[in-house]
Amino acid sequence: ANGLDMDMLTALHAVMARVHGDGRVRAVLITGEGRNFCAGGDVHTFLSKGEDLPDYIRVATSYLQIVASMMMRLNAPVVSAVQGFAAGGGGMGLVCSSDMVVAAASAKFLAGATRVAMVPDAGVSVTLTHLVGLRKAMEILLLNPVITAREALDIGLISRVVDDDRLVDEAFALARQLAAGAPAALAGTKRLLWNGLGSGVDACMPEENRMQAQLCGMADAREGLAAVIEKRAPTFTGR
Repeated sequence: ANGLDMDMLTALHAVMARVHGDGRVRAVLITGEGRNFCAGGDVHTFLSKGEDLPDYIRVATSYLQIVASMMMRLNAPVVSAVQGFAAGGGGMGLVCSSDMVVAAASAKFLAGATRVAMVPDAGVSVTLTHLVGLRKAMEILLLNPVITAREALDIGLISRVVDDDRLVDEAFALARQLAAGAPAALAGTKRLLWNGLGSGVDACMPEENRMQAQLCGMADAREGLAAVIEKRAPTFTGR
């Protein structure tokens, strides 16, 4: 399901660092192997951490935030090709930090953080709001609706919807088209657009991390994670 654990996060960080240092890279394409693009954080790993979960989340969130920030700051355009689910801070974080997103017609999007008594991370509280507007972002983050690819296109969350069997070909074609563009012009345009967020993303990330670690130490977070694994509705107590 491509759940993000520390191995995946450190690998993503290493790849982004390598791409940042290579001036030959003209475009980046992010794909998910298997049924899902990214199912977010690995809830089984989270629940297994017990009392160490806040410390684990603090480190994992830092890596995810760095990856999201590097994607936005990278000179080369970043394209994500989404199949299956893009969920949680990992899935939605990567989607919202991409420059362009191509989704299969059957793809679905889910924020999911508040469903397990946590908050959005990877800058999503700012990037998602920038993409879809405050009211829609509130709905997505507070109610956790499953968003279809067509709905995601209509609200501005993604760039294109294609037939499932055309996803990889269409995403590669888009990446190649971007790679053929003028590198400095594309980098400058990308920087201007992302800078339109002002200091919002950078300012929110430390608060995301602090709040996430705090919430993960509460009983509600353990209940939310267990409910996802057990496929039942959670019972939250505010503790």
